[in-house]
Amino acid sequence: MKDGSSNGIPAKEASQALWVSTAAFTICFAVWTIFAIIGVRIKQELGLNEAQFGLLVGTPILSGSLSRILLGVWTTRYGGRVVYTATMLAAALATFLLAYATTFPQMLLAGFCLGLAGGSFAVGVAYVSPFFPPEKQGTALGIFGAGNVGAALTKFLAPLVLAAYGWQAVAEVWAAALVLMALVFWFTTTDDPAFRERRLRKEQPRSFLLEFAPLKDLQVWRFSLYYFFSFGGFVALSLWLPRYLVGVYGFGLESAGMLAAAYSIPGSIFRAYGGALSDRIGARKVMYMTLAVASAATLILSLPPAMGPQSGPLAISSTAFVIVLFVLGFFMSLGKAAVYKHIPAYYPASIGAVGGVVGMMGGLGGFVLPIAFGLLKDFTGLWSSCFMLLFLIVAVSLVWMHLSIRQMQRRPAFA
Repeated sequence: MKDGSSNGIPAKEASQALWVSTAAFTICFAVWTIFAIIGVRIKQELGLNEAQFGLLVGTPILSGSLSRILLGVWTTRYGGRVVYTATMLAAALATFLLAYATTFPQMLLAGFCLGLAGGSFAVGVAYVSPFFPPEKQGTALGIFGAGNVGAALTKFLAPLVLAAYGWQAVAEVWAAALVLMALVFWFTTTDDPAFRERRLRKEQPRSFLLEFAPLKDLQVWRFSLYYFFSFGGFVALSLWLPRYLVGVYGFGLESAGMLAAAYSIPGSIFRAYGGALSDRIGARKVMYMTLAVASAATLILSLPPAMGPQSGPLAISSTAFVIVLFVLGFFMSLGKAAVYKHIPAYYPASIGAVGGVVGMMGGLGGFVLPIAFGLLKDFTGLWSSCFMLLFLIVAVSLVWMHLSIRQMQRRPAFA
């Protein structure tokens, strides 16, 4: 195999950086979603109400999302190897201390700090990208992003540890795994090529104002909206789906939970395929397909559910609902990869800042949308109102993308 990068990086070095980074992100994502399991036991022990429970579960998601932009910039300035390792160690310390938290404020503080594990996504994107030439970056970042499957690791393994040893043991074991991963990462990877080149030229880091300069470009915020939907919407549906299936179609909680897990895992794995497809046919075409299919799917899912013989002719049955939902999830996973194929192509010198803000908006989608779904359900009384909101977001994204492309169609390359 030839060099893995246009900078003459050996394929073995590039491949190792990618796979070790992906493993690290998988562990980070498992830690980031730890409250999805142990939060239920903590709620019981502390007697938390629903609002407090929602705040506990959402705090790491919020802090991890907000930290992405700063961590991305630091990666550009100080190198991904150092920042990634430090991020994992800091998140591991917070996760370990969580096991010794006894009050709600202490747990919120620990949750806020362990949210750094979710911020590692921006570090990994900026670290991995320079190892690969443009025609391979979509595949590489798609594989890296498949580390989202770490959420499934927590869903499957954490209950076993919790049942045997208690929720504190889950925090301690996950912290130990993160420390071990940080050590493996540090001793098996090298500095990314972009950072090495800057160090070789003895370039001084740019000021923070210059680092954030690309954020004035409206295109960055268009990419952010795509990711708000494709990643944030995907996470939101993963969280909302069990409640929806129980409340609408009368599924048992166990069946609804298994369907939610079945929805989540392929959505992570197919992200790698989305990256490869973006390399093959172009990220723009993949985004068009994603938004077009998602528009149709969310419109169908906005129809009232079929609930017995009283249902109208346009009502959607549980079987049709699940099929259309999985089609939507598949295309969302392609869209997640396509968004990040754009970033190194358009902002090669600012992958950290741009990737950070796009990732931040996606993470905020995962935090804000479930809250919005609940508010809409309470306000309208319609379970399908969540899909009406997603349809609105997709429609705006598709129209904005199409108009932007028409404006730029005279240029040699455009989004």
